[in-house]
Amino acid sequence: MADALVNGVRIAYSETGAGPPLVLLHGGMDDSRSWRRQIEGLSDEFTVYAWDAPGCGLSSEPPETWRMPEYADCLLGWLDAVGVEAPHVLGLSWGSSLALELYRRRSDRPASLILASAYAGWAGSLPPNEVAARLTGILAAADHPPDETFQGMSGLFSRAASPALVDELVAIWADNAGTVHPAGYRAMAHAMAEADLRDVLPRINVPTLLLYGELDERSPMRVADGLRAAIPGARLVVIPGVGHTCNAEAPEEFNAHVRDFLTTLDQRSDSGRSVN
Repeated sequence: MADALVNGVRIAYSETGAGPPLVLLHGGMDDSRSWRRQIEGLSDEFTVYAWDAPGCGLSSEPPETWRMPEYADCLLGWLDAVGVEAPHVLGLSWGSSLALELYRRRSDRPASLILASAYAGWAGSLPPNEVAARLTGILAAADHPPDETFQGMSGLFSRAASPALVDELVAIWADNAGTVHPAGYRAMAHAMAEADLRDVLPRINVPTLLLYGELDERSPMRVADGLRAAIPGARLVVIPGVGHTCNAEAPEEFNAHVRDFLTTLDQRSDSGRSVN
C-alpha cells in the first residue's frame, strides 16, 4: 500500500495495473481489501486505484464532524496528490453516494460513473423512519463483539454466499466498526444518513452504469429504479441471485459488466478521434 497526505489526513491506497484509470470507492464499513476481486480481475486492462477512505483500513481518522462534502473534498485532494485527472469512478453503497457528491462538487473530474448497490444517500433514497433505524443499528454495532456485530443486518449477502466469503468481509467490517476506527465509523454512518443527493441525479451528463444484486435488501430495486429514472441515459444491470455485496458474491459477472461498459466507452472515444 502507498499513501498520500491530504490536508493532514493520511490516505492509504493501492495502484495496480496499466491503462485508463479506474478509481474504486468502497462501502461504509469496508476498506480497499473488499475490492480484491476487482483489483485482480480488472488490472489487466485498467490502472486500478483503491483507497482506504479516511477512518478506514490503513488511513488515518477524520474529524467525527465530517460529512459527505468533506469526504468528497478529501477524495479530490487525493486524486490530485496521486495525479489522476479524469478517472472512471466506481462506488459501492456508501462509495456510490461519495461518487455522487464528488460529481456535485467537480462534475468535470469523473469520465464516467459506475454506481453499485447505490443510493442517492440514505436521506435521498429511503423513508425517514428507515434512515433513523439504520443509523441507530449501525452505531450500536460498534458496541458489540465482532461475531455479533452483523447479526440481523439482512440483505448484505444472499443465502447462496459461501461461509468463507461471509467470514472474509465480516472480518473487514469488524476492523472498521469501532475496533480500529471508532470516530471514522461514526462519521461515515452520519454522513450516509444525512446525505440527500437527489438534486445531483438529473444533472449527470457522463455515462453512468448502475449495478445491483437482485436480492439486495439494503438497496432494493425500488432504489435502483429511482436512480435509473433520474439519471439521464443511465443503464441498469441487475445481477441475479446475489445481495448487497454483489461485487464479492458474483465477481466474474460484476467485472464483466464493468469491463464491457468501460470498453464500449473507450471504443466510442476512439471512433471520434481524427487521424492525421
